[in-house]
Amino acid sequence: MRILLLVSAFNGLSQRVWCALREAGHDVGVLLATSGPDIVEGVRAANPELVLCPYLKERVPAQVWQRWRTVVLHPGPVGDRGPSSLDWAIAESAPTWGVTALQAVQELDAGPIWATRTFGMPAAPPRKSALYTGPVSDAALECVFEVVAKATDPGFVPVPAENAPTEVPGARARPPMLPGDRTFDWSEPSEAILRRIRAGDGSPGARTEVGGLDVYAFDAHPGMARGARPGTILSRRQGAVLVATGDGSLWIGHLRPAADDGIKLPATTVLGPRLHGVPHSTAGPADDPETPQAYRQVRYRRTGTVGWLHFDFYNGAMAPGHSRRLLAGLRHAVAQDTRVLVLRGGTEVFSHGINLNVIEGSADPSGAAWAAIRAINDVCREIVTCTRQIVIAAYAGSAGAGGVMLGLGADIVAARDGIVLNPYYDIGLFGSELHTFTLPRRVGADTAQRLIDERLPVSATQAAGIGLVDEVGPRHPEAYAGWLSALAEQHADLRAVRKRRAAKARRLAAERIPLDVYETRELAEMSRDIYTDRSGFAAARRAFVRKIRPAETPRHLLLAADPTGAAGIRQRAADAGPATGPRPALRPSVPVSA
Repeated sequence: MRILLLVSAFNGLSQRVWCALREAGHDVGVLLATSGPDIVEGVRAANPELVLCPYLKERVPAQVWQRWRTVVLHPGPVGDRGPSSLDWAIAESAPTWGVTALQAVQELDAGPIWATRTFGMPAAPPRKSALYTGPVSDAALECVFEVVAKATDPGFVPVPAENAPTEVPGARARPPMLPGDRTFDWSEPSEAILRRIRAGDGSPGARTEVGGLDVYAFDAHPGMARGARPGTILSRRQGAVLVATGDGSLWIGHLRPAADDGIKLPATTVLGPRLHGVPHSTAGPADDPETPQAYRQVRYRRTGTVGWLHFDFYNGAMAPGHSRRLLAGLRHAVAQDTRVLVLRGGTEVFSHGINLNVIEGSADPSGAAWAAIRAINDVCREIVTCTRQIVIAAYAGSAGAGGVMLGLGADIVAARDGIVLNPYYDIGLFGSELHTFTLPRRVGADTAQRLIDERLPVSATQAAGIGLVDEVGPRHPEAYAGWLSALAEQHADLRAVRKRRAAKARRLAAERIPLDVYETRELAEMSRDIYTDRSGFAAARRAFVRKIRPAETPRHLLLAADPTGAAGIRQRAADAGPATGPRPALRPSVPVSA
């Protein structure tokens, strides 16, 4: 079936739907909703059999839904309507929520029902972004395949919304969540504040005052301090600040100034001189890494012969400090007498590479970018050269750009089913993370170049098929954790460990070209991108950080135009032109040993 995804952005859910439909044999393209006329022209050019809208904030033009079957995925159960569905569900502690696939009509979220799924909400308030990439994404994908199956049935008629049973009590039309609904005072209980912040995380956050500054707060975690005056900044740690609440305290990892066109940055960066006299918090006996309230971005534990190094950076973005902490954790883990080391990222995101917000917010963006790439490269080198343990890189969450490349030097790469990998650089950077060494060794030189050039997402299943990952585990996070433990134990056999470690040491020693050569070449390319801006890194970075939409859909995402009409002829002529400027080849100019 020819299916067009009409989206506001090609986000994680849209990418997951795109990958799944293509793997099922469908012809799938993407159209960004840049403007009403562009939407109409783009759909007319593609002439799809079905228009799916997995992530759409705009209204579908009548010229589209009146001619092409158009189904919108709404992140709420039957009966729920409005643009702040997930925000209200989290803020009001809904025990059950859902996703509904409904036909586009003139009135938003009011069309006939094609499919629906419900799921239980976590007891603890989830981050909106985590809820979206987890239960919402799973339910949406089930709805998508039900919609596609029904679309092939000429006799199918969707159920009018007024006749569809309401499975979630209280589901109703709700207004947009307004700034006043997102404002809180530190005298409120911790749980209420935590829920308010997480209902707007990662956008637009919750408004409050910290250190006398009017801000939007993000990235909140329970603290252990009690008894201080609400609103007092008690300590700081790893970019976060601990703020007293009405009945306890919360760690706040990121802030965005409300008074200007500020960007989201680590809380300590935003507050700056306002933190004068606020002590640094260090890990002590009470700050047990197994205690959820212990604010740590990197945690190490061991179970028998297996070491577990868990890192979870906000949105998967790594500033130099994150990389240094992860490197220190890696070196500590490698020094232990374990046989297997599991490097596991967060369930929401494994890594997205260097932190573009921190770079954009720096007084010296070029210097900040250079420092970030050098720091993450040190982590990659530690993984590649580790011969004391069998290293398993566990991608529990999706990854992009350098975040995909980060773990490719591991002995085994294990991905959770349903995650999406974007193994390429599309921000005006050649890229580093030793990817010219690791990527061709995993997938072959030709496939490596194709992944970089095509700039398309890859599902966990597809990644396993091409060798990008070695193992794919269950989708459910708890099932994946159990499966990962069994995988680690499986590779902890002493005789097998010794044999594999020795073989890796021999391979590294036999490399004709030192690892330094690969990094030097990558950094030479990166220096031109960072310091001379040869490929538009500054503008691309700014657009990403400021969430500036592209003016048009990248051609490599479009559904092939319908060849029968004038629009198809125009599109074929446009496709004949160059899609991007020249990019240096991935293959080094010196031979790569096998």
